[in-house]
Amino acid sequence: MLRMAVDFSGRWKLYDQENAEEFLRAVSAPAIYIKMMNEVKPLTTIQQNGDEFIICVKTPLRSNTNSFTIGAESEFNTMDGQRIKATARLIDGKIVIESEKFTHTREIRGEDMIETFSAGSVTLVRRSRRV
Repeated sequence: MLRMAVDFSGRWKLYDQENAEEFLRAVSAPAIYIKMMNEVKPLTTIQQNGDEFIICVKTPLRSNTNSFTIGAESEFNTMDGQRIKATARLIDGKIVIESEKFTHTREIRGEDMIETFSAGSVTLVRRSRRV
């Protein structure tokens, strides 16, 4: 397996997001999650060891932790509380997770971590900075 050139490790605080409500509606998230999404700025902690990741997203209401290895099928807890099986891949320095309902891409651009979630024609973009 290839070694990752990008280091995602650290603590990241969300500072901007676009189309959160539209995305959550597109994936049929419960109304409480849609309401919460606009009010909460999650703190994401990423532990990276080669191709192995532990990613914890904390909000005042709940924490969500996913562990996975690039290239191996894993079970993920989604932001709306569901569990899915998917395989994380490394494509051009980006972590890409594709599931039946959506695609999630995580990348580092400059000082920012950009997450892009796509479901059908709806895209949610989240920007975080290291803290």
